[in-house]
Amino acid sequence: MACRKKDAHEKETTPIEQCAYVSNPYLSTMKEDILYHFDLGTRTHDLPAMFGDVKFVCVGGSPWRMKSFIQYMNEFLGLGCATAEIPDICAHTDRYSMYKVGPVLAISHGIGIPSILIMLHELIKLLCHAKCSDVVAFRIGTSGGIGVQPGTVVITKESVNPLFNPVLEQNVMGVTQSYPTTLSGYLAQEMLNCSKELDKFDTILGNTLCTTDFYEGQARLDGAFCHYTTEDKMNYLHAAHKAGVRNIEMESAAFAAICARSGLPGAVVCVTLLDRLQGDQISSSHEVLSEYQKRPQTLVGYYIKKKLNTK
Repeated sequence: MACRKKDAHEKETTPIEQCAYVSNPYLSTMKEDILYHFDLGTRTHDLPAMFGDVKFVCVGGSPWRMKSFIQYMNEFLGLGCATAEIPDICAHTDRYSMYKVGPVLAISHGIGIPSILIMLHELIKLLCHAKCSDVVAFRIGTSGGIGVQPGTVVITKESVNPLFNPVLEQNVMGVTQSYPTTLSGYLAQEMLNCSKELDKFDTILGNTLCTTDFYEGQARLDGAFCHYTTEDKMNYLHAAHKAGVRNIEMESAAFAAICARSGLPGAVVCVTLLDRLQGDQISSSHEVLSEYQKRPQTLVGYYIKKKLNTK
């Protein structure tokens, strides 16, 4: 994608405009906004020219997975071949990777809530500066299942915290703020309908447990430390299942909260790699896991192409 940069001497003469996605009065008073972790800025880049046509944003933890997704979409939408070398827009920073083909933008977010929150703040501002409208966002990834077969795709209804409450709690200047983490029910149902049309793998709606740690935070027995028993672990996981939780990961709460705060329709689509009621270690072969990991991108890609074909 051609990315036109503004000349170094070029000045921003008007304040940054507000848009529906942001709710920060200070942004409109700034003459320049530097999206530091994307290595983009309103003075150095023509963001409307670069991103103004974006209608679908897909985020995921791994840079490799986002590159694979955008190459897949490049071929699936008839824009090029799946082996095309698509440039990383954020190549000059080591924080995130970003790729674009047509109206589809793909961005990596790393592991955990802090990492994805930083990325999402800058993404929301990017959509604002680029004057994007009617955007739909997706998080795709892998997860641990609870009471479901490995390979099952879970579309999140609510992201819940370790107490099974649908909120993200964030400490802001010493005060705990709570943000709802319920995702678009309409979009989730649309995604489920798309999976039925595809009829390639099992897909369900369920709550997703979002944790701040991969080991103790997910009641695992295979970390460096463990102060609880196998019985404690199983009791907790069964309680989670009773609360409607069908998978566990580490970013959905931040994604859902930012979607709710910005008004951006969003869906979390993650495949399960194992059933945590049966153990903590993944036993499937590399080939099987590779096929599992393609399932969320297949579903999201189908949804995107269907929407584009109906316009």
